[in-house]
Amino acid sequence: MKEVQSTMAGVVLMISVADGDIVSTGQTVVMLESMKMEIPVESLEAGKVTEVKVAVGDFVNEGDVLLILE
Repeated sequence: MKEVQSTMAGVVLMISVADGDIVSTGQTVVMLESMKMEIPVESLEAGKVTEVKVAVGDFVNEGDVLLILE
């Protein structure tokens, strides 16, 4: 199990993957909005998405788990 974590506090603006999707290293999986800037969150590892733990509009803190990869 691998986790994709938030790199900073912000609001989830967009989720570009869903359960079952295959992601590659460096792929943008979530877009956050913080201080009126869009901040991409990239996967640090390749894998298959087994669970998306956030929804658009959610507020997340730095280090919160956004996705679980297998």
